[in-house]
Amino acid sequence: MRLDEYIDGLQPDDGERRRRLAEEKSYEILDYVDDFQDRFEEVAQGDTLFGSTSPSVFVGRSSYPNVSTGILSPVGAEENASDFATSGDWYRRGLDIDNVLQYRTGLLNSNRSAKVDVNDVWDGFVGVQREIAIADRPVDVEIGLSESLDLDLDVDDVATPTGPSARADSAQLAENPHVPRPVKKTLEDDDWQAQGAMNYLYRRGYDVYDINTILSAGALGRGDNRRLVPTRWSITAVDDTVGQYLRGQIRDAPSIDQTQVWVNEYMGNRYWVVLAPGQWEFELVEMKAPGSIWNPNPDDDVWLASAHEGYEGRTGYVDETAGAYYAARLGVLEHLADEGRQAKALVLREVSDDYWAPVGVWQVRESVRNAFDGVPGGATGEAPESREALAGEYGEAESFHAAVRSIVPQLPVSIAALRRKSEMVSGLQVRLSDFG
Repeated sequence: MRLDEYIDGLQPDDGERRRRLAEEKSYEILDYVDDFQDRFEEVAQGDTLFGSTSPSVFVGRSSYPNVSTGILSPVGAEENASDFATSGDWYRRGLDIDNVLQYRTGLLNSNRSAKVDVNDVWDGFVGVQREIAIADRPVDVEIGLSESLDLDLDVDDVATPTGPSARADSAQLAENPHVPRPVKKTLEDDDWQAQGAMNYLYRRGYDVYDINTILSAGALGRGDNRRLVPTRWSITAVDDTVGQYLRGQIRDAPSIDQTQVWVNEYMGNRYWVVLAPGQWEFELVEMKAPGSIWNPNPDDDVWLASAHEGYEGRTGYVDETAGAYYAARLGVLEHLADEGRQAKALVLREVSDDYWAPVGVWQVRESVRNAFDGVPGGATGEAPESREALAGEYGEAESFHAAVRSIVPQLPVSIAALRRKSEMVSGLQVRLSDFG
């Protein structure tokens, strides 16, 4: 499909463009929290939470190396406990921001302070938490609580929001967790570095969500070095580690032979992915709406952030785009590895006011993944029909420059502004024929 025909199908539907924003939504969040408190009072027996099923864990980063480490469990919910765990299934089900916050405010974070050095700690509260993390299905637990509920919602632009919390005195398993053989193998080898164990699990079919949970609980790496890893850090560490592995897989692969433009939109975020012939190169450029909660300078029209790497990768952590960089890069590298090709890759992310609350970088990862896989954002009916028809297809352009020039009218910034911020766009070799 020619790029101009492809873009014609992507004009925004003004009738759907503006939904209720953060000021209106905040009242619904309070309703979710009130509902949680009612459900908690119904199922809690004194200071003990019986019959809870935990699908996941959470490790905080404040006061590191003494951290808050928690067991996440839905309270009084009728849904399957596994539905509450962050995964690519949320995207496939077309969850919106409201849905995600309902799930997260429905989880109790039963937590206590712990030292990050765990190694062979498999008893007590931390031991139970680690057993939950390495299991391949939700685990029944009984939790003793020592304090009243804290109903605050903790949001983060990398990790998924966490809902109400309470300090825990104790935790006991009510069943024997099922630990799959590949995870047992990584645990039994005390000489296996964490990076190698992560890549092994990924090759064995584990998605980054599962690996992140196992790493966060200190169940990967050399024995003496096994530590609890704050969830925010572990998410980025796994995306980065697996991304480096995939970059190595395509290092000597042939290049794609045409410039391709892919697109996806989800939760008020639009993603343009430009793949062009050449050796591996990657850049993420983010454009954040004026006056939105994402724009750190309310006087700016649009706030731009970017990060870039060349053929040899990066040597330092990304600051401006943080975990979104590694999540977007992973989605691109997975596609190229599946195709057995390499390419220059530019991801342009436009964050609109419709993205009124942070849900974590999982939505970045899944949006880029599914730009290639043909599953539109809002698969349950949010997405305009035209976008659903174009899902998984790409527009062809004559060159990287021609692709960017065609996309710019769809962006909230000028080509000059984009060129000032983007290394890949500013480094374009412009030919006279490009202006013909």
